[in-house]
Amino acid sequence: MSAPGGVVDDLDEPDAAIWSDVVGQDAAVAVLRRAVADPAAMTHAWLVTGPPGSGRSVAARAFAAELIADSVRDRQGPDVADAAAARVLRGTHPDATVVATDKTVITVAEVRELVTLAQRAPAESGWRVIVVEDADRIVERSANALLKAIEEPPPRTVWVLCAPSEQDVITTIRSRCRHVALRVPPAQAVADLLVRRHAVSQDRALTAALAAQSHIGLATRLALDESVRERRARALEIATSVRGVGDAVIAAGELVEVATAQATAAATERDAAEKAELLRALGADGEGTLPPSVRAQIRQLEDDQKRRSRRAVVDGLDRAMTDLLSFYRDVLAVQVGADVPLVNTEQAADVRSVAAASSGPEQTLRRMDAIQTARTRLAGNVAPLLAVEAMTVSLRPQG
Repeated sequence: MSAPGGVVDDLDEPDAAIWSDVVGQDAAVAVLRRAVADPAAMTHAWLVTGPPGSGRSVAARAFAAELIADSVRDRQGPDVADAAAARVLRGTHPDATVVATDKTVITVAEVRELVTLAQRAPAESGWRVIVVEDADRIVERSANALLKAIEEPPPRTVWVLCAPSEQDVITTIRSRCRHVALRVPPAQAVADLLVRRHAVSQDRALTAALAAQSHIGLATRLALDESVRERRARALEIATSVRGVGDAVIAAGELVEVATAQATAAATERDAAEKAELLRALGADGEGTLPPSVRAQIRQLEDDQKRRSRRAVVDGLDRAMTDLLSFYRDVLAVQVGADVPLVNTEQAADVRSVAAASSGPEQTLRRMDAIQTARTRLAGNVAPLLAVEAMTVSLRPQG
């Protein structure tokens, strides 16, 4: 994998397969691959940032895969190295740990478990790699527990933290990491990935990539799931269906109801399975009356599940608001005559209709500001229905 003088091999060589799902990030991939190839470029703490859907966790996993594969290649041969990389990407290699959470924060207890794990020697390879996909959810108390491990890790441990931006990570942590920034990948590159990975048509893939604004995960769901496309279309209908305050209130209620139903449907089976698993682990499965210590752990689990459910509702609403922002972005582009492709190609007629009917770019910008304000309010724990109603009322035609 290493060329003479520590130059990274061309990405067409065998290890490039590890990076095949990292789309449109050539500069970042070159930095990470150079670190694997050249010990002088290696560091023990990395911060990979990028906007949602840019593939930061995918890049982090690929980095872990190539790092571990490279460490066994010379000693055990290319076949073993390739198998090790595949296991890392599948999440089954003992020397690669990926931490992802659907809770609001990563707790001190969870961070301490990782710190303990980081002290262990690698089991099969030359590196132990710990990837934290949601490093922006490490609050200050948790960060203090992590700081020492980041500053003075064991010689064969590498931390890879992922976050939307540097500013989302506690200052004391990010200052001790080497930063690699990802960008929004080109829509065509995302479309090509969908065609290659899922065999969808080029037209559907490109429509999904544009609608998702190059968010790879969302583009995948849009390309493959008709119900996701329908929910998105319903959210965009708000821009054309809200004519007055009554319409705005109804639209807000429907939006919150759909987001809540989605969150509930996704959580019900998972929550029950988690509770059953906890009871089994505690040896209380099938007991009628639970001892106090078990009841306390069950309450903690249920509290965590409630927080996760609320976050799922907020995430669903935020996604709908992001889609609405993309609609008004298209409206603004039409109004000012910008030579840019529309994000919402399937709603192009509605975009032009709203652009013609509104009083001008100033009104469109006010509507976009109202959407951004609603997103900020949701992030600040304002009641979802109140935040969404205030937004939809601001979207109605003025004058």
